[in-house]
Amino acid sequence: MNPAPEKPPAPPHLVEMADEAGSMIPRMLTQTTLWLVFMAALLFLGAGTLAWPQGWAYLAETAFFSLLLGFWLARADPALLASRLSMPTLRLGPQLWDRAFVALFFSAFLAWLPLMAIDAGRTHWSAPVPLPLQLLGAALIAVCMALVWRIFRVNTFASPQIHIQTERNHHVIAEGPYAFIRHPMYAAALLYFAGVPLLLGSWWGLAMLPLGALAFALRALGEEALLRKELPGYTSYTKRVRYRFFPGVW
Repeated sequence: MNPAPEKPPAPPHLVEMADEAGSMIPRMLTQTTLWLVFMAALLFLGAGTLAWPQGWAYLAETAFFSLLLGFWLARADPALLASRLSMPTLRLGPQLWDRAFVALFFSAFLAWLPLMAIDAGRTHWSAPVPLPLQLLGAALIAVCMALVWRIFRVNTFASPQIHIQTERNHHVIAEGPYAFIRHPMYAAALLYFAGVPLLLGSWWGLAMLPLGALAFALRALGEEALLRKELPGYTSYTKRVRYRFFPGVW
């Protein structure tokens, strides 16, 4: 068995955060806890009640996978964890269009959660989602997180920002999920946007799925234009791996 390839050196601003593993975990725990509390406020204020089992199930699943991935990254790739914990708006590259994308998409996500809560927990605009489909929603979220873990295993450059990490010897990743599709992170996210509304019990929430697919498609096209221009070997990679999100589809 061939030994695993060494990770590229981390840039100075990430090395500072990754030098002491003990300081990474408290930071991850703090940010994860604050994010969970914020999501809980959005969900339960929208639902108008704490007696909403689907909301608690979603938060529990989110907490479990967030902490699991966070602890694993702290051990396996602290530089990537530092990158994932950084605020996207603070370290975006010169792509102003990507700044706009991140701002708009994050705003849409923050509106999506309470709207689903209002629908499923308070107004019941849409018909009830059967329990088997709620369980399917939880399973889709789990599959999404498993794919994200697999992506993190092979791609230490999986930063939330679109930029070429020249200081880390950024190169084309063609292993794991990237051997089949060019943007597995976006494909995994689409499973998430299908799973969350089903788990929470909001048919209206599924409207985010086609909107998210369109948004990710546009971002993927912009990202590929940058990678073709600035990342050696990426054009050749796109000729070998034809599809962006789903094999045989697009």
